[in-house]
Amino acid sequence: MEKKTTRATSTNIIGTIRTNAKGFGFVTRAGTPRTKKRDEEIVITPEFANTALNGDEVEVQITGKYFETRHKRAARRTDAAQGDFVQMAGQVVRVVRRARTKFVGTLVRHDNQWWVRPDDRRIYVDFSIPETDPLITKASPSKNEKVVTSLVSWQAHERYPHAALVAYIGTKGEHEVEIQSILLDRGIEQSFPDAVTAEATALERTEKPLRTEEIARRRDMRDTWTCTIDPIDAKDFDDAISFKKITDGPHAHHYEIGVHIADVSYYVRPNSALDAEALKRSFSVYLVDRTIPMLPEVLSNDLCSLNPHEDRFAFSAVFVVDDHGHVHDRWFGRTVINSNHRFSYESAQDVLNGGTGPGHAHATTLTTLNHIAKKMQQENYQRGAIDFEQDEVKFKLDERGKPIAIVKKERLDTHKLVEEFMLLANREVAEFIYKKHTGGNHVRGEAGESIYRIHDVPEHERLQELALFLQALGYHLPVKQGKITARDINILLESVRGVPEESLIKTATIRSMAKAAYSTDNIGHFGLGFSFYTHFTSPIRRYTDLVVHRVLAAVLEGSNTMRKNLEAVAAHASDREIVAAEAERASIKYKQVEYMSERVGQEFTGTISGVTDWGIYIEEINTRCEGMMPLRELNDDYYVFNPRTYTIQGEKNRRKFRLGDTVRFRVVRADLDAKTLDYAIVV
Repeated sequence: MEKKTTRATSTNIIGTIRTNAKGFGFVTRAGTPRTKKRDEEIVITPEFANTALNGDEVEVQITGKYFETRHKRAARRTDAAQGDFVQMAGQVVRVVRRARTKFVGTLVRHDNQWWVRPDDRRIYVDFSIPETDPLITKASPSKNEKVVTSLVSWQAHERYPHAALVAYIGTKGEHEVEIQSILLDRGIEQSFPDAVTAEATALERTEKPLRTEEIARRRDMRDTWTCTIDPIDAKDFDDAISFKKITDGPHAHHYEIGVHIADVSYYVRPNSALDAEALKRSFSVYLVDRTIPMLPEVLSNDLCSLNPHEDRFAFSAVFVVDDHGHVHDRWFGRTVINSNHRFSYESAQDVLNGGTGPGHAHATTLTTLNHIAKKMQQENYQRGAIDFEQDEVKFKLDERGKPIAIVKKERLDTHKLVEEFMLLANREVAEFIYKKHTGGNHVRGEAGESIYRIHDVPEHERLQELALFLQALGYHLPVKQGKITARDINILLESVRGVPEESLIKTATIRSMAKAAYSTDNIGHFGLGFSFYTHFTSPIRRYTDLVVHRVLAAVLEGSNTMRKNLEAVAAHASDREIVAAEAERASIKYKQVEYMSERVGQEFTGTISGVTDWGIYIEEINTRCEGMMPLRELNDDYYVFNPRTYTIQGEKNRRKFRLGDTVRFRVVRADLDAKTLDYAIVV
């Protein structure tokens, strides 16, 4: 690949560097909006990284332009004149602040020296461990031990960083060791500090049963029929739905539908140890075999959980809705509720399907709620909501944590029922808060004193790349003047429903979108088609929702005493959301590779999910286990990659492999360290 860098003089900038396994870095200036970071990236080639590691804050000197040929996946921007991708190039002058100093990796012995090979492949260099390290001399370790290591020093003239061992995790490949490695490497802690546990225990002692004087201050909705609908193995229930028929109007029935959310803000107060820990974590983390909660279990599974047949405090959004899903009135405030029934998604679906299970007595209510939810879904779709629904997988593990089955999660009407009412509450709360703060005016991008869930319009370059990608598959995306409507995207997604490349096209379309994030600037949510949107419905597992509860309470009380650091909270939550998602994906990917490691030599059916000049990526259709077949393994001809059509074709036999094709393949190799799979297409 031809590269060249031209020298130039420019003012230095401060920004955050992202690195990859080859040592390439990409830096964005501090303060660049999340939705524009891709446009502003500066490329740092390995020789100019100057000890910078992924996530570090660095000072960068602009040195010129970086060119890379169009078909390389690392490419970012298009230069129309040259047909190559162009970015600014730079060099790291100094590391301003290390993002972290502790890393998880495997202890290896090489050249008569101990090294730690980081699990995170973005950390592109091994760490040197001295023979005199206290844990080395004390434990007499063997190779293949997973460890936590701490960066001690790394000077610009040194090839490798110096580090010290902090702790042994265990033998590589054991289930618990690998899960702990995923968590520790991302700074995710399972246990809570003593001060947090003490506060939670004190609340359990003092807040059960519910205080009579607090009940008196709330709207009492314990006589209104209420239910929860959650996964069958859920332990915490942070949302419930109530239903009451009001009257027959001249054109449609009217109903009072309440969306009741656990009132975490009553228990978790600002400046408490619980609040500080919840902010630090910002999210509950969901791995293949466990949940790492944001709040201690005494809160998440008991005091704040809307358990059936128990009085619970809630923060509620209550709507008067007609048969068509139109909202005629709304009320927000603190309530006390008592859930009449605990449904799983499956048991509620069984009721909708005419089953005779324990919830059958509530069939009429569930059917009405489902009818209204479908009407709201239709209206949201017409408004511009994009249907990005994708298959997800879940694992069946044996007693040792080994995956013995991977199955797709079934998407039921009851999932959509709950989702629609949560969307309604989130949208209405956001609009209510925003208009209270701005006097009823709505100006896109104008800051409100709250946290919003935002999703910007797609960038021009990404849309062009997506259009070319789709064209190669035989589909048309009408990008006009660098823009597209949500309706155009929905038409595309509807046209690929049921075809082999459906998942592939949905994934590519999602990746072309801007990333959703938290912000104090309300710019709307493109993907949902909402001008106002926030997260209000999951305060047990998301800190932003807890903050929105506090904001809503202040608005309802006419108070101006709000936190002054909402912008910092929003930025921190956006960062922690990425960490939580990475941990979840890492656990899924590890278990997928582990599952296929027991099936080396077996054949499966898959879809070609990627083509490059080095190989063909294939995703197994049921388990979604993705692997790669190097082009060099296609030895019956010389194969050439065509970046314009996303195909690989033999020069003599004209055999062609195209993105989205269905193929048979054999599992050749599973690398648990790299979390990669090697496949071979069966001729």
